[in-house]
Amino acid sequence: MQNFPTGSMPILTAFFVLFLGMGLRSAVAQETNASVGDFEARGDVGTVLHAGSVEYDAGKKSYTIAGSGENMWFKADAFQFAWKKMSGDVTLSADISFVGTGGNPHRKACLLVRQSLDSDSAYADVAVHGNGLTSLQYRETPGGLTHEIQSDVSAPARVRLEKRGNYISMWVAPVGGELKPAGGYLSVPLTEGFYVGLGVCAHDNKTIERAVFSNVELVPVSTPTNVTPALESTLETMSIASTDRRVIYHTRDHIEAPNWARDGKYFLFNSQGRIYKLPVTNGTPQLLDTGAAVKCNNDHGISPDGTLLAVSDQTGADNKSRIRLLPIDGGVARQITPLAPSYWHGWSPDGKTLAYCAERKGEFDVYTIPVDGGQETRLTTATGLDDGPDYSPDGKYIYFNSERTGLMQIWRMNPDGLAQTQITSDDYNNWFAHPSPDGKWIVFITFKKDVKGHPANQDVMLRLMSLADGKVSVLAKLFGGQGTINVPSWSPDSKQVAFVSYQLVYP
Repeated sequence: MQNFPTGSMPILTAFFVLFLGMGLRSAVAQETNASVGDFEARGDVGTVLHAGSVEYDAGKKSYTIAGSGENMWFKADAFQFAWKKMSGDVTLSADISFVGTGGNPHRKACLLVRQSLDSDSAYADVAVHGNGLTSLQYRETPGGLTHEIQSDVSAPARVRLEKRGNYISMWVAPVGGELKPAGGYLSVPLTEGFYVGLGVCAHDNKTIERAVFSNVELVPVSTPTNVTPALESTLETMSIASTDRRVIYHTRDHIEAPNWARDGKYFLFNSQGRIYKLPVTNGTPQLLDTGAAVKCNNDHGISPDGTLLAVSDQTGADNKSRIRLLPIDGGVARQITPLAPSYWHGWSPDGKTLAYCAERKGEFDVYTIPVDGGQETRLTTATGLDDGPDYSPDGKYIYFNSERTGLMQIWRMNPDGLAQTQITSDDYNNWFAHPSPDGKWIVFITFKKDVKGHPANQDVMLRLMSLADGKVSVLAKLFGGQGTINVPSWSPDSKQVAFVSYQLVYP
């Protein structure tokens, strides 16, 4: 061991204690009790190398926040936070701009609602990134992974986080536009006494980044019980690898059931009885000509070769659904099923057969019929509802959902109806299993045990089953149900799924 000169040990010990103290100071939330504008206090959350700061300009009602920190992601966060402890429902709005250019493109300026000041707290935020990406980020439970829903608006002029009950929503205003819901509406249960405020993370612990939050409005709100909220729709896509979500299209109209085109370039969805075509990027919906079929419901899909569209249409004197086929680019809709109601759900890989759910003599079962029409074949005979048939890509199976064992569960059978086998068995109601094009997965929607049917406006889950080992994982929790994922909606490369989520918007 090296010998130190006489008298040097106390100096070195003092230096070590000072260094250790600095490390501890960067590893815990440092609160400054003095209020800052509308906020009670501010401090660094998590481990930061450089202490942050907040400057308040009362005249401009703006906050310049400096923050270090490696990230706000995964299982823990590190950032500078100006906060106020609150209860009830609240909105927080601000114009956000970064100071300087050339910083980390993933630096974040955020509006936050957070259960605690712990680094791994449950939270939700509207985060504007240095590169303009704007997303609703959230961690549902302490120490859980962070996920996000990416807005389709980059570098908005103004953003808002809204909390009503357990639901958090993201609002954005593009430059020159009005502040509107942006998609991103989810349940993050927080107990009363949570923290609301502004945060900045450098996304680089070696440096400090600054952002200006101006025209800040922190407003407690009451959610009326005697007012019916508007229901808005968001078409989203989700990566099954990361489970992160991206807003493709948000609208005040009611839309349902996206099909992803075979070439991956567009979606089809239904709204108010009509079918619309929407480019995957940078487009607006265009009405598809479906001839006399103008009461299309949410059971529709594209042929394997991408040339035909099957729709389930209720045009007719009895207002019951029948299956019709039309050219993929629109045109005359040719009726296939004379009997009603019939609801399309699947197309055989060779393009020769349609699978569907139909009610005959009071029983709902799975049927098939040739694409040219003719005699239908009944495949299921169990008492109770059998629904949602969809072929595996190799044609060996038809997946469907059945309530024959009590709760609605996922089953599969041979194309001729033999060897009917249950493949999920849990304490939920599982609907509409859709195999991936590569045959490795099925995605399905899950309702709570006490929910009957597949109604709208429910807390639901999208879940993924690996067909290699039968393991089931949660892809997303969302507000949806009827219209979310009734029909096949995989991307051609099997890496993403499309779906519709919904949002309640109060005046």
